[in-house]
Amino acid sequence: MTITLEDDARQFIALFEDVSGISGQDCLVFEDHLVIVVPAGTMGQAVGARGQHVQQFERRTGRSVRLVEGSNDPEAFVANTLAPAAVRNVTISENDTTVAYVEVPEDDRGVAIGTDGRRIEDARTLADRHFGIDDVQLA
Repeated sequence: MTITLEDDARQFIALFEDVSGISGQDCLVFEDHLVIVVPAGTMGQAVGARGQHVQQFERRTGRSVRLVEGSNDPEAFVANTLAPAAVRNVTISENDTTVAYVEVPEDDRGVAIGTDGRRIEDARTLADRHFGIDDVQLA
């Protein structure tokens, strides 16, 4: 799917690339935080030694940032959007709508949902933008 980024999202991705050397694939922009999708296999370099790239980026933007590792596989991508929750399984059901059902241990449900439901809402937005998945639900 083609993702159209707003100007501010492109600017944050460019700044993140300056800081980390990794070009983001997508960026969700909120008042207090950002979610940047990085290419598969680049998470370690994107974070930097002891988190130095993330810390420097957060200082420069004044916002917290959460990185999500991209994937060409929709199930893996959905699981990555909910990290650090321990995702056991993702099943994608296509009927009238496309829904990703995610199995997480009971102890990790709060992590998967996130503060004020932010993590699962971000997962829903990213899953729709990248794979046309209409909803993400915890099973």
